[in-house]
Amino acid sequence: MKIKILGAHNTESRNSKFMTLLIDDVLVLDAGGLTSALSFRDQIKIKNVLITHAHYDHIRDLPALAMNFFMRNKTFDLYTHQSVVDMLLNHWLNGDTYPEFHKRPAENPTLRIHLIQSGQEFVLENYRVLPVTVTHAIPAVGYQVSSASGKTIFYTGDTGEGLSDVWSRVSPQILFIELTAANRWEESMKHSGHLTVSLLHKELIRFH
Repeated sequence: MKIKILGAHNTESRNSKFMTLLIDDVLVLDAGGLTSALSFRDQIKIKNVLITHAHYDHIRDLPALAMNFFMRNKTFDLYTHQSVVDMLLNHWLNGDTYPEFHKRPAENPTLRIHLIQSGQEFVLENYRVLPVTVTHAIPAVGYQVSSASGKTIFYTGDTGEGLSDVWSRVSPQILFIELTAANRWEESMKHSGHLTVSLLHKELIRFH
């Protein structure tokens, strides 16, 4: 399992990109810093995209990716939950803000949307994927991804404290956990469903 961290920030600059992981060049976890980090040649290798939640820094590049695929007569599959689909179709891919790539072209839409359910594992080509609900300000899941070679990771996406139930459901070899702010922001982060250094430390103790 080859993992590239294309972005790992919740603010953006020339040297920092929004959150995106790329697995084996074909599987994407969140799409905040996706198209801005890859050439067109590398983008069209992508087959599947998993989205954790509907906040801007995790979905920003989905419309751009869809446009790039549309212009090249390529398709890709999006796996996520209803909250993300509602946001995308109502506000972004609605024919006004951006084209309805889930409908175009009619005979073979560029973007194929698949709804997932928390706790229900599914097979995605050479991977097994388990979505697990995490604590956040809006509906969100993390993903455990297991490869055919036996390698397993878990990516939380944005999450807050209280992950004991999550830890009871996953057994990864590597954790990718989003850390949002320094400890001085702890009270604010608790209310918004994010982690500080201190809160992450407590969660890792629970995980172990």
